[in-house]
Amino acid sequence: MLRVDKFLKNSRLIKRRTVAKEAADGGRIDVNGRTAKAGTEVVPGDIMTIAFGNKTLKIEILAIPETVRKEQAQEMYRVIGENE
Repeated sequence: MLRVDKFLKNSRLIKRRTVAKEAADGGRIDVNGRTAKAGTEVVPGDIMTIAFGNKTLKIEILAIPETVRKEQAQEMYRVIGENE
């Protein structure tokens, strides 16, 4: 298990953990259809929806390693849908 804000930072979907925390606490992130806070735990198989302004990204979490190199970051998730 990994916190939402740390997952977003490690996966490079959001560059800084503080920005990821603000996005989660602002209600812009859903995990399995429920609004997630920064401390919400995620596991492989969870579906996450992230709202970036007028763009929405839907991903499936595939892996949650504790440390991740930049090249491995995209292996942590799979994009399911993207809306503008």
